[in-house]
Amino acid sequence: MRVGIAGYGLAGRYFHAPLLKGCGYEIAVIQTGNAERTAHAHSDFPDAIVVSTIEELVAHQLDLVIVASANIVHAQQAFAAISAGIPVVVDKPMGRTVAETAAIISAGERAGVPVSTFFNRRWDSDSLTIKKVLASGVLGEIHRLDSRFERFRPELNKNSWRENMSSADGGGQLLDLQPHLISTAIDWFGTAKLVSAEISNIRGGADDDALLVLKHETGVLSILSASAVAGAPGPRIRILGSKGALVINELDPQEALLRAGKVPMGGRWDVATKSRAYIHRGDELEEIISEDGNYAEFYRLIAGALSGNNPWPISNDDALLVATIIDQAREVSSNGK
Repeated sequence: MRVGIAGYGLAGRYFHAPLLKGCGYEIAVIQTGNAERTAHAHSDFPDAIVVSTIEELVAHQLDLVIVASANIVHAQQAFAAISAGIPVVVDKPMGRTVAETAAIISAGERAGVPVSTFFNRRWDSDSLTIKKVLASGVLGEIHRLDSRFERFRPELNKNSWRENMSSADGGGQLLDLQPHLISTAIDWFGTAKLVSAEISNIRGGADDDALLVLKHETGVLSILSASAVAGAPGPRIRILGSKGALVINELDPQEALLRAGKVPMGGRWDVATKSRAYIHRGDELEEIISEDGNYAEFYRLIAGALSGNNPWPISNDDALLVATIIDQAREVSSNGK
């Protein structure tokens, strides 16, 4: 399948392009207006056409468009692909607000063009391991999830739009990492409503500390922390049940592999991509066999969906629910601006 990638920064170059290549897609067109990224595109994919606008990209015969650009232009570029009749995957968040997200989905429905979003963290080792553990029932009745993406970056990166743009333009932790935390929480424990939120700006740029509490219809309470100013990051995951707790301390190595230029050829990694997982029962500690993570599975399923062989891997209902919770969090946070 011929693919066009809009945006060739972190998301486009180090996530989408290698995953698409590994799954056998042809990277046919790359859009970027940045001279350095244009050089990267030519170097990485010498046979691809590199263009400077989304209008030039969608003028080509393509089977799929990936919007991997800054959040501020997600909607504009998605609409361009939809208007050209090309199915589109939008990197998270699909839209900056629930209204923008709904507009993208509605435009696709009216045009009969499939639209989806990239919640790749559902194929982390921790996510796949959690599903296996929950299905086993070994933890008993689950009552709480602690899920975190916490880092310690006390100084702003002046070159990062994520760290400096306002939330209205698409910057900040609430739109960068919370979509992953919310998406995986509802994937594990079902639909949820926001209970409380605290969104803070510590370093003077975009929001850099976002704490959300959700209540799932299943009764599970999810405490979700996305922070760039956590001097002592907590464990990646802690799930508390009546018969024990599951603890996963770190992410699997997939992001590091992708940043190092590795490609999951044939849609599979040739190295282990596990997070170490433990079940705690008071003083008892049991290491369990975790699942290998595989982001490429997302694009294998996208290929199947485009061929009519399976559903789209991320439902638009989930994309709307994530956007709704984010809007509500921004509104109710006592520190929100």
